[in-house]
Amino acid sequence: MPWFRILRALWWQECVFYCHCGGYLIYGDLSGHLLAYLSLSPIFVIVGFVTLIIFKRELHTISFLGGLALNEGVNWLIKHVVQEPRPCGGPHVAVGTKYGMPSSHSQFMWFFSVYSFLFLYLRMHQTNNARFLDLLWRHLLSLGLLTVAFLVSYSRVYLLYHTWSQVLYGGIAGGLMAVAWFVFTQEVLTPLFPRIAAWPISEFFLIRDTSLIPNVLWFEYTVTRAEARNRQRKLGTKLQ
Repeated sequence: MPWFRILRALWWQECVFYCHCGGYLIYGDLSGHLLAYLSLSPIFVIVGFVTLIIFKRELHTISFLGGLALNEGVNWLIKHVVQEPRPCGGPHVAVGTKYGMPSSHSQFMWFFSVYSFLFLYLRMHQTNNARFLDLLWRHLLSLGLLTVAFLVSYSRVYLLYHTWSQVLYGGIAGGLMAVAWFVFTQEVLTPLFPRIAAWPISEFFLIRDTSLIPNVLWFEYTVTRAEARNRQRKLGTKLQ
């Protein structure tokens, strides 16, 4: 399968770089194997966003992805301004750039996690009566996101791609970028979403704005259930 081969090749690059820098991954280091796979998390996030945009076509999701792209651009700029090398010296065939300050993986994952955290607690609001369950899944999801961000950051140090300071500053940069982009989205972009959704090109591509719906998941569930029941009643009436 093409996707499996691509992921396998990327994972092997992680292994090769680790061994090149003095690690012992290919000799049976299970933790290194797992962390190498975990380092591919940004790829899974991007694939998830592309899938959501194709099937949902929601402006806030597009804005979120735009923020991630901007965050990557800022990371590239900082790296080429600071020009701090990676811990094991010069560039390697498996690495896109020889500079390591700040860690792009750390900055990416902390941007994604902090922005998602803000979205869950400040953008989504409770609309049904299951208050306890609603808070529980938000807490668990937030904890999971922050845990993954920490593990990805740790993996960059364990696999000898970065120093602790490089992943620390990457995390700080990603978190600050997430807060700034969330505020910009809520205060500047969100008021423009209804106008953008009304553009002819937006209507052609079925791009929608759900910013006024506090809980999209609950809204889609109730609307779909009501429509399904309505169609079932109509079908039953025709069959009589």
